[in-house]
Amino acid sequence: MMTTAETETYEETELIEAWRAEALERSGYGAAAAAEIAVRFDIDLHVATDLLERGCPADMALRILL
Repeated sequence: MMTTAETETYEETELIEAWRAEALERSGYGAAAAAEIAVRFDIDLHVATDLLERGCPADMALRILL
C-alpha cells in the first residue's frame, strides 16, 4: 500500500506525463510516439518538439530521441 505522499507523487507524475504527451501530439507526433516520449523524463520536451519544427519527420525524430 502506498503512503499519501507516494500516491500524490504518482498522481503528479501521471499528470505531467499526460501534459507532455498532449504537447508532443500538438507538435506533430502520433499518439503512440507521444506517449512513448512523454514517460521518458530524460528526453527534453523542447528538443523533441524542436526537431519537428525544424522539419524532421516524426519517425526520424523518434529514432533520434530514443
